[in-house]
Parts: sequence; structure tokens; C-alpha cells
Amino acid sequence: MQITVQLPEDIARHLCAHHPDLSRAALEGMALEGARSGELTTAQVRRLLGFGTRTEVDAFLKAHGIYLPTTLADIERDAETSRNFRRQWSL
Repeated sequence: MQITVQLPEDIARHLCAHHPDLSRAALEGMALEGARSGELTTAQVRRLLGFGTRTEVDAFLKAHGIYLPTTLADIERDAETSRNFRRQWSL
């Protein structure tokens, strides 16, 4: 889905001066708020921002002062990813 946002020109110029890729900045803002509020899972944030691993998501969230609890599902998913990685590279 593509979303269009209308901004007043002066605000758009101001934001673009600080965020050259304003679309990415808006996407990251949505992901941060979604994670902070619990509306998005870590897996959803990872997909939304195109990160390859949960570790990248954790680093991104930490850089923005957001710390989420690790769930059993997170640990199980990481363990499965690790097993798949080892199988792939042991061939």
C-alpha cells in the first residue's frame, strides 16, 4: 500500500533539510511509534523497515530509546533462524 501525506511547503522544506529522505524518515517514525505503543511487533517493524534480522531492529529501537521485552517467541524464532543458517552453511 502506498500512502501520500500532504505537508505545508515551509514544513516540508524544514523537514527535508534535516531528513534528505523524508519518506524513509516518516516510515521510521511510524515504525518507532508502532513499536513503542505495542501496535507493531518486532517482526513487523523488521519487515516494514527492510531489516534482515531482529538484532538490526533492536539496534534501531535502542538508538531511539525504545526497549522492548524479549518474548519466548522471539527466542524460538532466533533459534530457528540460527539452525537454518547452520544447515545452509554446513552443506
